[in-house]
Amino acid sequence: MELQNRVKELRARFDLTQAMLAELVGVSRQTIAAIEKGDYTPSLLLALKVCEVFKSKMEDVFWLKGRSGEK
Repeated sequence: MELQNRVKELRARFDLTQAMLAELVGVSRQTIAAIEKGDYTPSLLLALKVCEVFKSKMEDVFWLKGRSGEK
């Protein structure tokens, strides 16, 4: 199974650059870019911080590809 996410879509909706989101959650811009591309799986703590910025539930931002109910 592969972790999928909506970080890029939500970041655009909130009018945030990768650098701005990175600063808000305490990582580098490169980390945000890697998460968006699916090249990096964030820690639980980082995923929760991202969800907090977007005021969203975890399952609305991150999900496992191949699971029933896949988005």
